[in-house]
Amino acid sequence: MGDTTDIRDRFWTELSSSPFLMLGLQNSTEHSAPMTAQLDPNANHCFWFYTSRDNRLAPGGPAMAQYAAKDHNLFACIEGTLTPEADAAIIDRYWSKEVEAWYPGGRNDPNLLMLRFDLGNAEIWRSDMSIKGVFKMLFGGDVRDEMKGKHAEVAL
Repeated sequence: MGDTTDIRDRFWTELSSSPFLMLGLQNSTEHSAPMTAQLDPNANHCFWFYTSRDNRLAPGGPAMAQYAAKDHNLFACIEGTLTPEADAAIIDRYWSKEVEAWYPGGRNDPNLLMLRFDLGNAEIWRSDMSIKGVFKMLFGGDVRDEMKGKHAEVAL
């Protein structure tokens, strides 16, 4: 295990710049679905998703999210629990034109549902290599030492 604080901080930085994840319910035969996380810099214990009441995720419960940073230098699998968010202030806080485009009835669309993803544990991998590591890989060299300390299981 590497420095879990650095890996955790890197995860939050990457997720802030590209908040798109695949999200699915545990113990379900349904596939995961692409979702956009709504992030609050002061709430590192959860994030939110807008969805619809007829979405496969709407029942909530134990869930898993998979994340790949846009540069593919960080990957994560996040365990947590989805629950309906009833706080109108939170629903309003993240409302935007981009979200509204999905709901014909706007903010008062009867099919609108916000889910809170309360975060549990995550497994995070960094895959960024130094120039030396890249050359080793290109020529079939052993890169295992290069990747030491770039994997962690962390509580979020």
